[in-house]
Amino acid sequence: MDRRTLIRDVAMLQAKLIVDGFRDLVLVPVSIAAGIISLMSGKDGVPGPQFYHLLGVGKQSEKWINLFGALKNAPPDMEHVQPFPDTDMDDIVGHIESFVVDEERRGGMTAQARERLERVLSRLQNRRNAHAPGRTDGDQSAP
Repeated sequence: MDRRTLIRDVAMLQAKLIVDGFRDLVLVPVSIAAGIISLMSGKDGVPGPQFYHLLGVGKQSEKWINLFGALKNAPPDMEHVQPFPDTDMDDIVGHIESFVVDEERRGGMTAQARERLERVLSRLQNRRNAHAPGRTDGDQSAP
């Protein structure tokens, strides 16, 4: 890799960040509107597809922007650290949602349930810390 490539990659990242940010700025109100339209246009208790069509367009735009595409120009000997666990935000929210729904079915949030939720959140934090750059896979201690 030469300096010209690096300068180009830095400039392209800045341009892509602007485009990505603008897309996100537009998606906030449009996604709310699409969600409302989906709820109102549905039949027989089934929402309309407008919101999920918008998600499809958003996913396509994410691929088109390819925010971190310049990583292909990184030096071949560069270590590709993965600071995030294998799960994503949808998985984490799903676990929390399941927990809250289960507790609600049992009659509400008890002190014991709060304690279990805090333990789960603490484990998630420890997992995140274990995947932080500069840590070994076995190091789960607090920073």
